[in-house]
Amino acid sequence: MLDLAGDLRRWLADGREFAVATVVSVGGSAPRGPGAAMAVDRTGTVLGSVSGGCVEGAVYDLCREALADGRARTERFGHSDEDAFAVGLTCGGTIEVLVTPVGVDSPVRPVLESALADLPGGGPGALAWVTDGPADLLGRVLLVRPDGTYDGGLGGAAELDRAAATAARDLLDAGSTGTVTVGPDAYCAGRPALFVQSSVPPPRMIVFGAIDFAAALVRVGAFLGYHVTVCDARPVFATRARFPEADEIVVDWPHRYLRTTRTDARTVLCVLTHDAKFDVPLLEVALGLPVAYVGAMGSRRTHTDRLSRLREAGVGERALSRLRSPIGLDLGARTPEETALSIAAEIVATRHGGTGAPLTTTTTPIHREGRAASAAA
Repeated sequence: MLDLAGDLRRWLADGREFAVATVVSVGGSAPRGPGAAMAVDRTGTVLGSVSGGCVEGAVYDLCREALADGRARTERFGHSDEDAFAVGLTCGGTIEVLVTPVGVDSPVRPVLESALADLPGGGPGALAWVTDGPADLLGRVLLVRPDGTYDGGLGGAAELDRAAATAARDLLDAGSTGTVTVGPDAYCAGRPALFVQSSVPPPRMIVFGAIDFAAALVRVGAFLGYHVTVCDARPVFATRARFPEADEIVVDWPHRYLRTTRTDARTVLCVLTHDAKFDVPLLEVALGLPVAYVGAMGSRRTHTDRLSRLREAGVGERALSRLRSPIGLDLGARTPEETALSIAAEIVATRHGGTGAPLTTTTTPIHREGRAASAAA
């Protein structure tokens, strides 16, 4: 739902009533993941998508029904073998959708107003929606902040709200989106299931080496939603004019900067310096950090020499096994733009456990199971 933030803020400010449909679980091959949303107002205006077209008509009708009767509901959609034109996902997967009406007097409305003001752009917090449990709780929502405070309520005992906030904060701390079940029966008549959509700052891509290949990679990284930093020790090359799409440009020795800057398990490091005096001390630091990806540009001869220098510097084989070099997938790339695409493809494959093989040569599902609870990016 957060991807519709700008338009939904305007709808709320205009006093519009609408229903929002949110994908809360995915099974098998499905075109969009948890958190994808579609909203429909009373005039029939539509924002967003939950499936890329497969079930939009049916979800539109559910939104209209929710607006008419004021009740939240869930619906599961899957592939229909009997009728290729029946409502279902032709890709063969399943999705579960929560539809929540947001009327003028809805208890959900002020929570969404706070969430849409605070969370877009990476503001930390999580929305926790009731997707299963007692009927009177369905569609209720909490806005949970990193310090454990929250807005809204689930309509049950205060202990249930506190338990839900704690469960949502655990997912928020991990930067994850997923489903949890909360509460003993003492809190309410059932054990509500919550869909928790976390919002965290975008993951970082740090590109070392202010070269023409870096300029192309910065553009691709920004397109993929990374907060992109370019670092180079040479001020004549590390300029805003050369890297207008970069979020940050740092003039410093790469290894010194990497020791002091913030990284986490989602950070990707792309070493394009292509010079041993820069990349060897840099990789000594990089391979000791718990980041998502470390790749280094260079020929196979350069890579062999680099490994020798790193071993001499005391870097162990386990750390060296994390190094992606030569960087990128084998696309036959020649230009900076093609090379950037090759690097980005390897980063995406590493992030999601892809093989990098052509889909025509594989038989595994395109959208794999187990990705419903994913890091937020």
